Amino acid sequence: MSRRCQALRTALGETGYDALVSLDPADNQYLTGFLGTASAVIVTQSEALFLCDFRYTEQAGDQVQNFVIEEVKGSLAERAGERLRTLGVKTPCFDPARLTVDALHRLATTYEAELDPAPDIVGKLRIVKTAEEIQAIRNASQLAEGVLADIIETLEKGLEERELAARFEYEFKRRGATGASFDTIALFGSRSSLPHGAPEKKTLAAGDVVLLDFGCRKRGYCSDLTRTYCFGRIPGTWFDEAYEVVLRAQTAAVEAVRPGMSSRELDGVARNVIAQAGYGERFGHGLGHGVGVEIHESPKLNTETDTALEEGMVFTVEPGVYVPGKGGIRIEDLVMVTRDGCEVLSAAPRELTILKA
Repeated sequence: MSRRCQALRTALGETGYDALVSLDPADNQYLTGFLGTASAVIVTQSEALFLCDFRYTEQAGDQVQNFVIEEVKGSLAERAGERLRTLGVKTPCFDPARLTVDALHRLATTYEAELDPAPDIVGKLRIVKTAEEIQAIRNASQLAEGVLADIIETLEKGLEERELAARFEYEFKRRGATGASFDTIALFGSRSSLPHGAPEKKTLAAGDVVLLDFGCRKRGYCSDLTRTYCFGRIPGTWFDEAYEVVLRAQTAAVEAVRPGMSSRELDGVARNVIAQAGYGERFGHGLGHGVGVEIHESPKLNTETDTALEEGMVFTVEPGVYVPGKGGIRIEDLVMVTRDGCEVLSAAPRELTILKA
């Protein structure tokens, strides 16, 4: 954590600020190690202060590293403003995407100088993972993949989507995760064409597409994986063709990853494969996103974002094809950028699999 604070101090110096104030759980976890949901952090060139209320003081004592811990009462934002004033801070900054308007107003009631927006000032530090972070992501992915391997052997006719999603989330916790890293997606049949559909009462039947998008959070880091199956039999020739296209697109993208290429360029590799097969209009989302202390973070892989890929970045590669009224296919894996390519962190089989009905 001390290295992260030093990197932040360097960034503050380069941008002309003398302090960062943050109330964001993800940024605060990254800087301090705290896994709770309510805290305030102030970092100056000489001070590192962590504020929390009584509910979290004991937890902070166990988790927070290299920060002075102070228990406070009332509004965290107002107390943070008071500490900025006491520390003699002249040019503080905050991340405007991670501080609510209400919190900013509360800060201003106790700190009268101007607070400047510094977009993504901590996020830029988080984008390249350390070996320790990569191992944490790998561990979360391995746990989730173990749950998948066991659960797909238990599917039976009549099972509801929401029951299947609940099984995943129960097993995550039972096996040592904090919980799901996002709401588990379990969709059957034609409902699998909903890229982020919510599980409902739809029951499993022979010939259904089964789309599963899931991940868990373990020791503060997330995993993310999608697999698409058939239950009992393939639902039609359209599925064979579309699955082959998605798998080919994902394979091409994974093989193309290299440091220095842009995130938009990588998105285009997969998108071109799908477009050339005639499914371009059926792939409407980005190719992927970074994963770390949050399930969605930088880099973003899409048609609009130009982020240069760097060794140590971890992100998803998840092309898909969605045909309303029939179903959808998405294949998603976590990859880590290496010196000359990438390493796939997830190991679940990607080949078309027909589950026993």
